[in-house]
Amino acid sequence: MQVRFLEIVTPDVDGTISIFERSSPVKFSDPVAEFGNARIAEMPDGGQVSIRAPMHDAEAPVTRTYFLTDDIETATEKAVAAGAELAHPVLEIPGRGKFSIFFHGENQFGYWQD
Repeated sequence: MQVRFLEIVTPDVDGTISIFERSSPVKFSDPVAEFGNARIAEMPDGGQVSIRAPMHDAEAPVTRTYFLTDDIETATEKAVAAGAELAHPVLEIPGRGKFSIFFHGENQFGYWQD
């Protein structure tokens, strides 16, 4: 499995970005509207890390890992069949890729297809 996208949701976006930019060579973008105004850093292996604020009052801070897949619909269906709870169905972000989100064991995961 390859991590394609790591999403960090935090009430302290600037502080979290400062930690990573000061402790590594990574640099984050300006806010990207298609990603809930997340600021995104490109990783050397082709993956991305995003840091954003919660999008609504009910969204708690979380670190969510999205695994790369060639067939997101099948991967998502198999995760649900194996016991995961579907939190967000497959959705395309135009020009960026597709994602889905599922929960299991109080953890949040996702699949990503370029």
